[in-house]
Amino acid sequence: MRTVDFSPLYRSVVGFDRLAALLDQAAAQDSAAGYPPYNIERTDENAYRIEIAVAGFRPEELNIEVKENLLTVTGRKAANDDARKFLHRGLAERNFERRFQLADYVIVTDAALADGLLSVSLKRELPEALKPRTIAINSGEKLIEGKGKKAA
Repeated sequence: MRTVDFSPLYRSVVGFDRLAALLDQAAAQDSAAGYPPYNIERTDENAYRIEIAVAGFRPEELNIEVKENLLTVTGRKAANDDARKFLHRGLAERNFERRFQLADYVIVTDAALADGLLSVSLKRELPEALKPRTIAINSGEKLIEGKGKKAA
């Protein structure tokens, strides 16, 4: 597999450290990090849902944490000391950690576990200063100060 060296990029960009770090992180992820499988769904213009297949995990064995725009979902399976003998063991019950880089102003609003799927709801909440606003256009006619009438 090819690796990409982004170090020349660091010399030619100023103020884009986060972008370069994201590129490094994306390049460093190996293909074996496919467990557990997940879906990312856009449910509205500013709402998203991440569904992670966590069959066999109980809510107390899962942890969801958000820190500095990084959503981390971890699953730690309790030690199973049962003397069970499997003829075939196809259900993965291993520990995992899944990370998702969140865009600015995206917050986690809810999490639910049902039918072996962990659903994490996300919403983008832009501050008022960043929301689009409409600017009134004056017609160019002079107004008398304080009276709102046209000048003659």
